[in-house]
This record gives sequence, structure tokens and C-alpha cells, in this order.
Amino acid sequence: MSAYDLVVRSRRTVTPEGERAAAVAVRGETIAAVAGYADPLPAAEDVDLRDLALLPGLVDTHVHVNEPGRAHWEGFASATRAAAAGGVTTLLDMPLNALPPTVSTEALDAKLRAAEGRCHVDVGFWGGAVPGNVKELAPLHERGVFGFKCFMAPSGVEEFPPLGAGELRGALEEVAGFGGTMVVHAEDPALLREPGGPTYAEFLASRPGEAERGAVERLVALAAETGARVHVLHVSSAACLDVLEDARARGAAVTAETCPHYLTLAAEQVPEGRTAYKCCPPIRSEANRDLLWDGLARGVLSCVVSDHSPSPADLKVPDFAAAWGGIASLQLGLSAVWTEAARRGFGLEDVVRWMSANPAAMAGISRKGGIKVGNDADLVAFDPTAAHVVDATRLHHKNPVTPYDGRTLTGVVLTTWLRGRPVDGEPHGRFLWRAH
Repeated sequence: MSAYDLVVRSRRTVTPEGERAAAVAVRGETIAAVAGYADPLPAAEDVDLRDLALLPGLVDTHVHVNEPGRAHWEGFASATRAAAAGGVTTLLDMPLNALPPTVSTEALDAKLRAAEGRCHVDVGFWGGAVPGNVKELAPLHERGVFGFKCFMAPSGVEEFPPLGAGELRGALEEVAGFGGTMVVHAEDPALLREPGGPTYAEFLASRPGEAERGAVERLVALAAETGARVHVLHVSSAACLDVLEDARARGAAVTAETCPHYLTLAAEQVPEGRTAYKCCPPIRSEANRDLLWDGLARGVLSCVVSDHSPSPADLKVPDFAAAWGGIASLQLGLSAVWTEAARRGFGLEDVVRWMSANPAAMAGISRKGGIKVGNDADLVAFDPTAAHVVDATRLHHKNPVTPYDGRTLTGVVLTTWLRGRPVDGEPHGRFLWRAH
């Protein structure tokens, strides 16, 4: 009998210790050994990728699946199929844009019914913190959600309103009391305004970087006062970096992420009327983008996640004041980030740290985020040199709307294994829960 069910070999295996030639041996659903590239390892299946890269499955902790209630925007079947095609084997679903939003255990049950049997990758859930539901947070925590999402400014959907100053403090105190995590959309509503017209410049001016910085300053102070662990979502403005770096230097329990679109796109490149580029907070200047890369390099920003927030094409009207704000990129994040990272001199081990290991660690997702013995056998065969032109109509996203349409990206996912099985047909993803 074979000692292993699967062995995958690559001269470019990205492990927690760095990129090296290795053979990854899988028994059942688990990585059982990481051996030398040419070591004899008897297995039922032996795959030699040669000079193609072998990565751990990516962990995307910021995905709006939108089901139930807005499944015509996206849904578990389409979102998780797109995730697997992009090398993502674990995603965490955001609580808003679904109807009902995940702000109670009853709403979580509705979410589970919608997702059951439809997930091509493993899926976990964030709960939501909104005005009036503070007593729902502990029961959701006990059910195993990974933490709670809240807004400091309007969310864009009326059923998920922001927390006022006192409400935010109360929610942070509650979450701190049971050792939970709050993930926060940080923009100061007092510094936001309605766009003066339909152009991108007017939209960008309506959501200045100072609105992010001011909100992050207040959030960091509240985290220190309440003892809550907080994570700042989708940092788009480099004006936040010194605030976050100071918090980190003081040992505060504050982490932060950014997104592929802030690292790969720039305001100067946004065509007028192309509202596939609209998101909140917005894509900013090329100079700001360079500073975000520097923040990643220094560890001030630890995670790169998609904030996949899709919508039907009819909501992306060619008016930046009126269009729905959200970027669809779940299937494209790895190749988009790798294209720009390689140009800037970063390696695959950097991308894996930002897009797999650190998101898993931030959310506390066990057995994910790295090619090491004992972890789930979530693996990705990746060609880091292959170029491709994005065709939005060929993506697995439910709606063919993305700012990457027509762009040439480098890096192609060839095979994705979830717990040792290729993702190529019937969904075999599972629900994930916070470790108790």
C-alpha cells in the first residue's frame, strides 16, 4: 500500500521558511511530510510541477458573498468557484450585503442554509456589529464566528448602519470582554461629503485620506481604552500608516490590511465613466500606492485581501456619484498582486505571507496559511511567468464587472487542491469555525 495519497513536487515550493525545492506528501486531508524534492515517497498519485511554483492555498478574510438575499450579485457557488480558480482555498464571508445581514444567530442560520452544499472552498463567517445588537455579539461568538465587522461611516446599505461614537465604544467593550476581534471600516463621516458631480476626481475628493486617518486615530485610541483587539479593513490611504506604525510600536492589539486594487491601480489610470473602479474608500494616487507598498514591506500592513464586493452591471452606472461602490476581484487577486510585486522586487514568499499566512493568523484560522506538517493540504500549482489578458466574461464571478477587464496580468493558477483533493467539480468545501 502507498504511504501517502498524494505527493506534489516543485523546485519552487513556498514554505514558511522560504522558497525551496521540496516534495509535499499528503495523507488523507493533511500535509504529512515536507521532504526533499527528489526524495522517494510512495504515493497513490505523484505530481511533479518541476519549475512551476507550489503555494499554500490563499486565505481571503474579506469577501462579500451576498447570499442570501442578494444572490443575483454573487452567491456561495459562484464566489467559491472563483476563489478556487484564483488559488483561494479559505474565505471569510462578510456579514453585510446579505439579507438578512449576519447580526444575530438566527441570521447566521439563514446564511448556513444558503451555503450548505454549495461551497467549493472552506468558508467561515464574520458577524456584524450594528446599533442595537450588542447583546447578540456573545451568542455569535459562541457559535464560532471569527469576529465582528462594523462601520464608522455609512455602509451603503440601510440594513447595516454604522456605529456612533458611544455605540462603537460599547461594542468594543463587549467584544473585549469575551476576547473577540472587531474588524472595522474606518472612515470619519464628518469628513465625507457627497460628490460634486459624476467624475472620478469629484468622487475621490469626496472621500479624502484624512477621513481614513481620523477614523483610525479614534479607533486606535478606543482599542487602547477598552482593551479590544481591532483590525483595520481595506486601508487605502497612506496617511494612516504612521498612526498604525505607532500603535504597533506601543504593542497595541491593532492590525491592518490593504487590497489588490489599492496596490495595483491608481487614480490617474481610472477612465471616466468606468465605475467598475469605484470602491469605498477609493483608489488613490500613484504616489499613495507606492507608500502602501512601503507599508507592506515594513509590516505596518500585514494582509492583502480582496474586499470582493460585486454587483450587477446595472448598478455600475457611468456616474461615479451614483454607481454602486465595490471591486470584484476574488479570482484575480493573486495574479494582480504578483504582477506588481514582482515588478517591485518582491518574491512569492512575500505574496504568500501577505495573502495566506498573515490573514490566517489575523483571523485565528487554524490549519491554514502555510505548507507545513499538520496543516490542511490546501495547495496551489502556480505558473508565475505566464501572462494572460483578463476577460471578465470568462471569470467565475456571477457578474462580468471588474476593473481588471482587458488588463494583462502575470501568473496563472493551474490546479487548486482543497484538503488534498483537486477543486474541479462537485463542491467539497466545509464550514470553518473559530477555535473555542
